[in-house]
Amino acid sequence: MFINFWYPVIRSAELGTTPQRVRILSHNFVVFRDAQGKPAVLSDTCVHRGGSLSGGKCKDDGTVQCPYHGWRFNRDGQCTRIPSLGINAKIPTRARVDAYPVEERYGIVHAFLGDLPEAERPPIMPIFEADDPNWRSHSISFEVPYHYERSIENGLDPAHNEYVHTTHGHQGERESEYKVNELEPSQDNPWGYGFMHTYDAPPLRNGVLRFSRRKGGKMQAGSGTYGPNQMWTHINISPTKSMRQYLFEAPIDERHTRVFLVTYRNIVFFKGGLLSKLNNWLDRKVTVRNLFVASQDITVVKQLQPVLTPPSTARELMMPADRIIAQYREKLDEFEVKGWRIDMERIKRDYERGNVIYAIPSPARRESKGWVLESIPLVAAADPGKVAHLVTG
Repeated sequence: MFINFWYPVIRSAELGTTPQRVRILSHNFVVFRDAQGKPAVLSDTCVHRGGSLSGGKCKDDGTVQCPYHGWRFNRDGQCTRIPSLGINAKIPTRARVDAYPVEERYGIVHAFLGDLPEAERPPIMPIFEADDPNWRSHSISFEVPYHYERSIENGLDPAHNEYVHTTHGHQGERESEYKVNELEPSQDNPWGYGFMHTYDAPPLRNGVLRFSRRKGGKMQAGSGTYGPNQMWTHINISPTKSMRQYLFEAPIDERHTRVFLVTYRNIVFFKGGLLSKLNNWLDRKVTVRNLFVASQDITVVKQLQPVLTPPSTARELMMPADRIIAQYREKLDEFEVKGWRIDMERIKRDYERGNVIYAIPSPARRESKGWVLESIPLVAAADPGKVAHLVTG
């Protein structure tokens, strides 16, 4: 897992002025809306005596109040009130918690969990259809019982569709005809790689999109990544009808991931009159289909061994269809070279003792010192030559 990337925290519609706890990167955060309705994301641990801020409440001044001793923290992480000191008391400069940059986009509250200055931060994955009135969107979130890298790699795997998804492939019943066609590079960017490829798809006998694909035949689809935890998937159902899916994944810990799925489609009914209500009906039907497809992936991926991605591609026998997966792993190694990988082994050892808690570093740590909580330990920036050896085995 890595710092210095944007992570989805909560769906916008689910956030109000009641503080909520969210776990990402094996650490807890409190998320709430301040008095102006703006979302805020802070480290959940009060620096006084370790109270959980998410167990407290929001005050009229836009702060979150710790339930243990009433300390209040604003959206910038600064303590504004220590009741035991009395009214108008001077607040110690170290009375602060990490506060993270926040952007509300695509119906999701995103937080930048890291300490990079704004000009150096990797981007939130762009959704170009968001500004196009011919596309309609809706979103869902759900949890999967496995590591986020396994989840992303599953989405980058064109070969599994034939066997895992009844709506995508023929369940391996056409062995003499089946093969994965050549992957065409698509939407490569500084933070990831992508592909498109053409494959044979069965007809959608009972699918809600049946009118767009009544017959089986050639379809084009593909996926790609932005950073370690964001992935796009483009599905061209017919020459004129398409779906775009965007996954923003939050690693809860090494065994659990929260997935935020935003789906766009240019299959839209009339925007006025009674027929416009069919759009809401279609939203529900597409959601049911998305969750069905996700359940098929979950059934298979939760059984993968090892649970975590192997440390070298030599520990799995990769095929040409796995090229983008190998590139994804190479990109993760690049992030490790930058010194952004969290040292999970040390964290697990330290937390087993039960007398220490770390914080994901925020940008403010580059501007000041004297923080109460230590920043999480990171894997030392790797030697590029060593990383190349790990990739090739």
